[in-house]
Amino acid sequence: MKFKRTILACIAIPFFACKSDTIVNKEVIVPKNVILLISDGTGLSQISSAFYFKDSSPNYARFKDIGLINTSSSREDVTDSAAGATAFACGVKTYNGAIGVADDSTAVKNLVEIVSLKNIRTGMIATSSITHATPASFFAHTISRGSAEEIALHLAQSEVDFFAGGGLQFFNKRKDGRNLLDALKEKKFTIDTTALSDFAKIRSSEKAGYLLAANDMPPAAEGRGDFLSKATTLAIQFLSKDDAGFFMMAEGSQIDWGGHQNNGPYLVSELIDFDEAIGKALDYAEKDGNTLVIVTSDHETGGFTLSAKKKKREDGTEYNDYSEVGMTFSNGGHSATLIPVFAFGPGSEEFVGVYENNDIFEKILKVTKWRGQELK
Repeated sequence: MKFKRTILACIAIPFFACKSDTIVNKEVIVPKNVILLISDGTGLSQISSAFYFKDSSPNYARFKDIGLINTSSSREDVTDSAAGATAFACGVKTYNGAIGVADDSTAVKNLVEIVSLKNIRTGMIATSSITHATPASFFAHTISRGSAEEIALHLAQSEVDFFAGGGLQFFNKRKDGRNLLDALKEKKFTIDTTALSDFAKIRSSEKAGYLLAANDMPPAAEGRGDFLSKATTLAIQFLSKDDAGFFMMAEGSQIDWGGHQNNGPYLVSELIDFDEAIGKALDYAEKDGNTLVIVTSDHETGGFTLSAKKKKREDGTEYNDYSEVGMTFSNGGHSATLIPVFAFGPGSEEFVGVYENNDIFEKILKVTKWRGQELK
């Protein structure tokens, strides 16, 4: 009898173990929306500056799932923004300067083209011109990032539903004499060239576009204000208005420019402005429960370092004051340092680890299941 009880116990253990495993398994939530926030030229030191110079707690601190990407382009160890953004938008490594094309210069489908077939609404925001390298890679295909007028034409012909940024002159003061504002209106865009509007003003519009500077938007500290945060909120409201799924990309473009200029205060003010936009995206995602937020950068710029602040004694000699943070740069260009990736929401665990920048594209399509059999 004792032997039989032992056998029954051995049979029961795996049964109850299986039952226990079944209980703890959680339902996998597929994100309905994706918000991709790109801080151009931002490495770990740039991100760290928010923890020292922002008056409130940085929104970066709200993430739990964090990874790292290698940003090298197809031909160069050090990428530029065009190749970096094309990796995110199209899932391929390409040469520096390329917009939405592979290394052999052939066009590659971008996220906007792919998800539009699924009736997913799309939006683009930038604090530069909307034709600049990063936003352009999500809707255009050209062998050179410098072809701003060609890129503007691609936007007018794309399936983008919302955009906000600078670059008006590439639409209405073109060398070919065309006025692409008319073309955009024919595509059912409500266009504003003066300021961001309230959501109520565009609620009934099919599409909405804002071109608020002739070329690039001004720096945040010189008149742009909180455009990025407001545009992020407005885009979310507009793209989600019919309870449709959406993909949007918002870029803090000028963090990169502060790095190129070796201008610490400019860089930090732009980084803090970008962090505020992160907060808007996370606030929405926390309430919505079906939105994946991804925050990353195309590359680091300037070899930016948070170091002990250099000070001078009364006799003129310098010393490092370890009680105060200073800012230094090692160069005026890009670097090849690994770049952090922060993710929040359904599918965020997919972005943990160390991987290539073009894997961001694949991971988005994997967790959302936006790429169906017919698109593989």
